[in-house]
Amino acid sequence: MTTAPPTPPDTDPAAFVAGLRRLKAWSGLSYRRLERAAAEAGHSLPYSTAATMLGRERLPREELVAAFVAACGVRGAEAEAWLDARTDIACGPAPALMPVPEDATHASLPAVAAPARTRPRRPRWTLVAAAALVTALLGGVTASGVFTDDEEVHETRTSVRL
Repeated sequence: MTTAPPTPPDTDPAAFVAGLRRLKAWSGLSYRRLERAAAEAGHSLPYSTAATMLGRERLPREELVAAFVAACGVRGAEAEAWLDARTDIACGPAPALMPVPEDATHASLPAVAAPARTRPRRPRWTLVAAAALVTALLGGVTASGVFTDDEEVHETRTSVRL
């Protein structure tokens, strides 16, 4: 490990996983040794999970990336760069803040439309009415005796003598 570790790509999940594969090759560790190195660094990274993670094209969970990067021997700012790249891919890059001119008034700022709802919400009273109806029906069925046993109880001679 005389060269610097590979830098994390932040373009798409497939490129990120390919970067993790390059990081594993850079470390020179087997999956079993990665598992041990992660445990020594205070992480949990089963060797089968690491192999599955590198065999897919999906973005791995953040805690797996942290454990994998630590197991490969990457620390500090370089490790944070891997986690930041994963976050950028998962959530999109952080938006740049636009400076607001000092002479801007509220009328000159563009209005932001509220996001459209995907499905209409039911009024709360509808749900309360449905719950009351179900409770009333169950109470009526129970009171009518539908759920009770109609078995007759016979006294035996031994029960009377006790």
